[in-house]
Amino acid sequence: MPVPKPIVLTRADEMLLVCIFVLDGDAFSTTIRQEMISRARKKISVGSLWVALDQLAERGLLEKESRKNPERKGGRPRVYYSVTSLGRKSLKKTRELDARLWRRVQDPMENTKNIKE
Repeated sequence: MPVPKPIVLTRADEMLLVCIFVLDGDAFSTTIRQEMISRARKKISVGSLWVALDQLAERGLLEKESRKNPERKGGRPRVYYSVTSLGRKSLKKTRELDARLWRRVQDPMENTKNIKE
């Protein structure tokens, strides 16, 4: 089976993967939502988050792992997420594309003569 090639991520996928990457082993729905609000100033519903996480996992960008919740006895286990090798390579490819796009581009707020208010 061929090894999947890294892809250029959508902005939403990129934000989620970055948040999960920086959570480094502590990424479950609540911490991911908090990181999205803190880092990207984006609110996301739990349902939308789960759909997005499942899609990223299906594409091979995330791994899911169920673990017992250390704060509660019984109940459902938490699902923790981690960025796969393909996910890390895709983040890198997306970051490189972003850098290429902005190379030699003047700050959009410096040259305001063509802006209509």
